[in-house]
Amino acid sequence: MKAFKKLAIAGALTLVSTFSVAENITVFAAASMTNVLQEINKDFEKQYPEDKVTFSFASSSVLAKQIEQDAPADVFISADLKWMDYVAQKQPEKIKNIQHLVKNDLVLIAPLESQIQADSIQAVDFAKELANDYLSVGDPDHVPAGKYAKKALTHYKLWKTVEPRLARAKNVRDALSFVERGESPLGIVYSTDAKVSKKVKVLATFPTESYGEVVYPAATVSEKAAAVKFLNFLKTPAAKTKFTEAGFYPVN
Repeated sequence: MKAFKKLAIAGALTLVSTFSVAENITVFAAASMTNVLQEINKDFEKQYPEDKVTFSFASSSVLAKQIEQDAPADVFISADLKWMDYVAQKQPEKIKNIQHLVKNDLVLIAPLESQIQADSIQAVDFAKELANDYLSVGDPDHVPAGKYAKKALTHYKLWKTVEPRLARAKNVRDALSFVERGESPLGIVYSTDAKVSKKVKVLATFPTESYGEVVYPAATVSEKAAAVKFLNFLKTPAAKTKFTEAGFYPVN
């Protein structure tokens, strides 16, 4: 009887221990990370079935402002360094474990059936193609992809030409969708966004010297153990493979 009681107590303690480490976390991530993080999370939850992840995807600027206002995020993944720095300055007591995760490329896209052909950015006649239409981009005033686009177009002395013809999207995935639906003949998105769509084609890739580098920093925003586990999981070989398959590439 005593042995049975000991086993029962041990079992109860094990059960309590198991449930005590189970956590739900919310990951705030740049919209361009939507597909790849959902794929990586399948592997994460197989390895850590006790933890559940909820995602909030939007423009990095929107997410950063929400975190500034104490939104319940546990992990933040930004599409540029500026918005991570912004949150770190506004919420220094929360932002920890900052690391550079992956990189991305900036590309010019068109609807799949478009007759526009180009082997470089310089080969595209923006004035002609946008005479009666609009260039779809993330809003350059706050969306990272739009800021990179503005810098690249300025580099090629095209900004003054295209600025009046901008369709300013609230995030890069919305910019992609405008081109997918044929509402814009041209768009600027990340290469990974173009890769997930079967309705657009890449006309040309912007050289990094025209806009810098697209670096995705990641950090924990809470003290939850599961947040650290998830962030660490993003650096595992399995996650790196998923990032590579999606078109991202490692930070040197």
